[in-house]
Amino acid sequence: MTDDLHALEKWAGALLAKLSPAARRQLLRELGRDLRRAQQSRVASQRNPDGSAYAPRKVKASSKRLRDKAGRVKREAMFRKLRTARYLRIDVDNTGLAIGFDERLSRIARVHQEGQKAPVEPGGPLAQYPVRVVLGFADDDRELVRNRLLRELTR
Repeated sequence: MTDDLHALEKWAGALLAKLSPAARRQLLRELGRDLRRAQQSRVASQRNPDGSAYAPRKVKASSKRLRDKAGRVKREAMFRKLRTARYLRIDVDNTGLAIGFDERLSRIARVHQEGQKAPVEPGGPLAQYPVRVVLGFADDDRELVRNRLLRELTR
């Protein structure tokens, strides 16, 4: 993913340098909103940037009814709060655009993004989490950036 970001930065950097600082910030803010919407919809559909589905949650033994009427295991969507605009932040300045989480939530996202081993709950047992790419560039996102930049520069 970092190679993709470097290639995008190299291509877009020269184009963005032609804009005034105020126009650059405005364009980056709009681009950030578009990318955040794309990330939110992808996370809501429980998909990695390559289109594959997230690894399903493990079934936990609890008092809740685990099966629905058809006998299938119930699954709640993961990262429901993580994908909201309150937590998925956009930072824009003269140097660029950043989309990410605050410190506390970034730890949760990083564990899933990289498939790390982490405690299930504070002081609880460690569990190996499967890789679930929470933030990443899909082909559609690259196309979105390219189209937005070209549309802005042809104005």
